Amino acid sequence: MSVKFSVVVPAYARPEQLAQCLARLAPGVQTFAASDYEVIVTDDSKDTSVKDLVQARFSWAKWTAGPKHGPAANRNHGAAQANNEWLAFTDDDCLPEPGWLAAFAFALAESGNTAPDVMEGRTFPDRPQRSLAERAPLNSHGGYLWSCNLAVRTELFQQLGGFDTGFPYAAMEDVEFALRLRANQAKEKFVPAASVCHPWREINGFRAMWQVEDKHLASVKYFLQHHPEAWPNHTPLAYLKNNLRQFIRNTLPELWRWHGRGATVALAWHLHTLVNSFVMLKKPTT
Repeated sequence: MSVKFSVVVPAYARPEQLAQCLARLAPGVQTFAASDYEVIVTDDSKDTSVKDLVQARFSWAKWTAGPKHGPAANRNHGAAQANNEWLAFTDDDCLPEPGWLAAFAFALAESGNTAPDVMEGRTFPDRPQRSLAERAPLNSHGGYLWSCNLAVRTELFQQLGGFDTGFPYAAMEDVEFALRLRANQAKEKFVPAASVCHPWREINGFRAMWQVEDKHLASVKYFLQHHPEAWPNHTPLAYLKNNLRQFIRNTLPELWRWHGRGATVALAWHLHTLVNSFVMLKKPTT
């Protein structure tokens, strides 16, 4: 019996980018039988731009109004509409390769009796990085289980309660979900052929970088409150070591070429992460 997927795409006020994503998921573009997958766009937008786009140009996709309580709740809402035994998550600013779903299906077929419960694919950028101010969640070796390129058994997702909706910002909710998957001994598999392109996104300036890091560290605090066992990976010393590693390997060699705003933003990130990790992150009490 063939495997069937429900593709969940959380959307928020980015109709132009969503259009590119859905064009890659269209029947006849994906090298996977159209009868064996559905696409669910769960929409947290405050206006009707996404709804109008889906209904006008991508009527084969299912549009549903999201709960407007952040991306974790939006993904959970989309998953609740699913009709198939596997959920495949990507984001509205991502570009799945034509063989994305077929690669996941092939990985399941060749696994036999050792079939995984969760799969992640390769996530790659659209071009070489042009500035240190550009960011993208790249994944070429696996082990992250990031929600922009993730497939999980629907039944298991429901058993675990989906993504934690308590995170204050759009950060760390997939890390937390991965931790619960592993605590439940879910079998995972990295499928490089299940590739998704995540274009570089530029963080526009010093202040914007600080705001991004403030939100990230606030989500880390929430994560540690619920998973104090993960504290050793998030101590100020661990952040200091990672910061120095990133600075030596990535930032320092490129500063001579990427001077100006990009270098300023990168240096701001290093400084802010170090300062805030000492100020905001404290060992959780048990």
